[in-house]
Amino acid sequence: MMTCRILVVEDEIFVATEIEHVIEEMGFTPVGIAAEQRSALALASAAEVALVDLNLRDGATGITIGRILAQTHGVTVLFMTANPAQLGEGVPGTIGVLPKPVTDQELRDAVSYAVARRRAAEVAPPRRLHLFGPSGALSLS
Repeated sequence: MMTCRILVVEDEIFVATEIEHVIEEMGFTPVGIAAEQRSALALASAAEVALVDLNLRDGATGITIGRILAQTHGVTVLFMTANPAQLGEGVPGTIGVLPKPVTDQELRDAVSYAVARRRAAEVAPPRRLHLFGPSGALSLS
């Protein structure tokens, strides 16, 4: 299986390191943990997929980070947040949102889905993942 480089944008270090651990167990390569916009964008060029929380050390910058990663850097972005309503109709260019908290299995399923989407594979989304439509609008299918 080909590896995939995954960025974790999360300010709670214990959550971030657990996500990174699961990514490594799955055989993917974590490119780093970013707790705010500056470090997330500094790591953008190394990432293929990013898991992005909304509320970070520098405030509610996750939506902006996700938009920039997706639209400027071509990163496959999946939001993970306890506040999915903050995304409103969604963010153009991003996949969707996984409501937190998540189990390790839900995280694995979401990461597998994001990587498959990155590779343009046709896969069914995990049950708890809320997808955005092609325009970035939330679709509750």
